[in-house]
Amino acid sequence: MSRISRDQVDHLAMLARIDLTDDESEQLTGDLAVILDSLAQIREAAADDVPAMSHPQPLVNVMRPDEVRPGLSSQEVLEGAPAAEDQRFVVPRILAED
Repeated sequence: MSRISRDQVDHLAMLARIDLTDDESEQLTGDLAVILDSLAQIREAAADDVPAMSHPQPLVNVMRPDEVRPGLSSQEVLEGAPAAEDQRFVVPRILAED
């Protein structure tokens, strides 16, 4: 079992600028010991002939390739606007003229 001391937990808390109560520090010491034990088990299970990976399944790009297609003309776009003037959208003013 990996052991982490209470002093090490208190030191880590100080470095992280976390103010722990005595009870929280004690509980965190046990929790971190469990985490370290779990990591040790994973290291034991890892074989030298198995490459490290970030995902259990291979990642594949699922996006379609980019294809150049004709877009809408400015007239077609402005036809869907609630208000247009001089080939531009008309929107409510949000800033005063100063």
